[in-house]
Amino acid sequence: MKRPFNRVLFFLAAAMFLITGQIRADGNEESGKRFTISGHIRDANTGEDLIGATVYVTQLQTGTVSNLYGFYSISLVPGSYTIEFSYIGFESQQFDFNLNENFTHDVELQTANQTLEEVVVTGTAVNENVTRAEMSTINMDVKTIEKIPAFMGEVDVIKAIQLLPGVQSISEGSSGFSVRGGSMDQNLIQLDEATVYNASHLMGFFSVFNNDAIKDVKLYKGDIPASSGGRLSSLLDVRMKDGNSKKFAATGGIGTISSRLTLEGPIVKDKVSYVVSGRRTYADLFLRLSSNPDIRDNILYFYDFNAKVNWEADENNRFYLSAYYGNDIFKGDDFKMGWGNRTFTFRWNHLFSKKVFSNITAVHSKFDYHLGVPEGSVNSFEWKAKMTDYGVKADLTYYLNTDNTLRFGGSMIYHRFEPGRAQGLGEDAFFTEYEVQHSNAVESGLYISNEQKFGTRLTLKYGLRFSHFQNVGSAIVYNYNDVYEKVDSVSYDSREFYSPYWGFEPRLGAVYLLNEYSSIKASYSRTRQYVHLAQNSTAGTPLDVWFPSSPNVKPQIADQVAVGYFRNFLDNRIEGSVEAYYKYTQNAIDFKDHADLLLNKEYEGELRFGEAWAYGLEFMFKYDIKNFSGWVSYTLSRTERKIIGLHENDPYGSDLFPASYDRPHDVAIVLNYDASKRLSFGANWVYNTGQAVTFPTGKFEYGNRSVPIFSDRNEYRMPDYHRLDLSVTLRSKEKPGRTFYHEWNLSVYNAYARKNPWVINFVEDENDPSKTHAEMTYLFSIIPAITFNFHF
Repeated sequence: MKRPFNRVLFFLAAAMFLITGQIRADGNEESGKRFTISGHIRDANTGEDLIGATVYVTQLQTGTVSNLYGFYSISLVPGSYTIEFSYIGFESQQFDFNLNENFTHDVELQTANQTLEEVVVTGTAVNENVTRAEMSTINMDVKTIEKIPAFMGEVDVIKAIQLLPGVQSISEGSSGFSVRGGSMDQNLIQLDEATVYNASHLMGFFSVFNNDAIKDVKLYKGDIPASSGGRLSSLLDVRMKDGNSKKFAATGGIGTISSRLTLEGPIVKDKVSYVVSGRRTYADLFLRLSSNPDIRDNILYFYDFNAKVNWEADENNRFYLSAYYGNDIFKGDDFKMGWGNRTFTFRWNHLFSKKVFSNITAVHSKFDYHLGVPEGSVNSFEWKAKMTDYGVKADLTYYLNTDNTLRFGGSMIYHRFEPGRAQGLGEDAFFTEYEVQHSNAVESGLYISNEQKFGTRLTLKYGLRFSHFQNVGSAIVYNYNDVYEKVDSVSYDSREFYSPYWGFEPRLGAVYLLNEYSSIKASYSRTRQYVHLAQNSTAGTPLDVWFPSSPNVKPQIADQVAVGYFRNFLDNRIEGSVEAYYKYTQNAIDFKDHADLLLNKEYEGELRFGEAWAYGLEFMFKYDIKNFSGWVSYTLSRTERKIIGLHENDPYGSDLFPASYDRPHDVAIVLNYDASKRLSFGANWVYNTGQAVTFPTGKFEYGNRSVPIFSDRNEYRMPDYHRLDLSVTLRSKEKPGRTFYHEWNLSVYNAYARKNPWVINFVEDENDPSKTHAEMTYLFSIIPAITFNFHF
């Protein structure tokens, strides 16, 4: 297997070398046939790069968009042109020029109808829904997210994307989500390109993303760029603010359960800027008011911290340094638990020429957790586990001409898995030390893609990604027989590579414009996943174990096709889309009945493998009409699995069964109404089919114990879920020269007190032990919250 891999690596590297050579030649050559205008598009008030701003050449009726760093480049034959620069929420700007040489033109756009509360920091072109050469992709506007009624008043990126078609919450209040029938671990969540392995705070009720520190949020549900890999279902790309390069600014809020503060400003005006942001909950302060000592003495809170600095060294070089640090603390007299994420990103933007943009990235991410019982009893112990990544990545964009944009690059990540180490505390501990073997792996990839226009109607986006994965010793690998019994083991020395996997991942997308307001789109993608999650619950707890592909665990492979019709109405004030998708997964991972995953050295023997299918229809209507804005989404879908050896009495394969995240019907209605410049109202209503679950159907006596008999996997369903949230926001008056603005936000979660079951327990009947009855645990009733937000 090594020889074919080396050949592939050689040919891809050679191709990129030739492309790079051509780029340098092209960048240094002024042939007279074409010249290039390039530059950055930024917010005139803050200096923030505007991602996805439209650059439109009026005479040619064509153009481009700015990239993730606000950079644009377009090459034209000599002549006189008018270019219009536009961005949602900003005033358009026209530029007339005579093109007879390469030159740079940076643009700063002013916010439209500007008030400090209404600055829009991200957006899309008015008809991008129809024209862009990608589908199954949604940009979430940060200002729109702030308008959605929030749980406990804490604005949350992930809670917002759970309202989109094809995206479903794993459980009540959870930050976990499923995309088009995929499991939680099949979503690649990144903050400034660093992987976030657990995006939950407080058991999933809040996410790790502080909205005040965020600039851009983009979700890829299937049409994942060739530059990204490693997950089957989706990419959630979250970008932090760069920091105001014009003037000092502060944003913050004091809420019912948490407070936050963000500071940003220039270190050197228009050259070096920073942003720092922090927040903390104080639920533990309210617990101290309880008369119950078991509650009063508990500590429960989270905190997190974002920081970023960027330096524009010159017109060809810019550097970014960003970090995230967050922790959850939960402890009492007889237990303790904590977990947290850390990410670190260094990026270097470099312009090789007016047509060639590069970004070099180095990342570090870590997720760790610990739990235990404090010293003082025979049960005292401490359990620690963590997941660590170190990675580098290079991405280059070659703006070949107005019809072709070429992207290529590569990445490499070193993974270290430490699934658990438990240690007894004190002389009376019932054990001393127990450790599940840690493991290491290297994941790498090369890619190349092109976005090509054919006339004014057809655009193709095609690319190829090559991914490779290898385990790294030292390690002991257990071998299992056909009935998953351990038979022997194989040892690997330190730094010895073993069990390589590799493969090609083609990506293809097309958009055909029917007219100015409608289009048809289609896409196909193959994705591979080498890193997997053994999940013990859906509540966002840290007790989940990440593990690599290995001799016993093949990588999961998914093929997805999608087609869609996109139509805008009322001069682009309503955006509509209908998408159909079908996804087939090989080597789908599941677990046997009653699997033992925690601190199990032989956890691979608990795994089962098979196939999975997901298919559905997604409807989305987004509107912005006068004072009303929001969207309506509906998803009709199914997710089914067939797993070999799922049950002990069925070793050759189960029947098709619904996945636990199979919810055929999913509805979300989001409404915002601006009654005036000062007063606005928000509402959202959600409905989805109840979660598929496995219930006990009987029991038998074994010795002195009652042993339950369970139904087939996910044969039953929880009651359907629905909920209404409301909010009202009152802003301070606008006054000339005023610098301090504030607002009051009142939100109500679950306004009509729907009792949505979170857990169902089966309890023996006191009068007849042979019978059981169901007891439902409801997590939330009506939850009001009030938040004071400010900006200066």
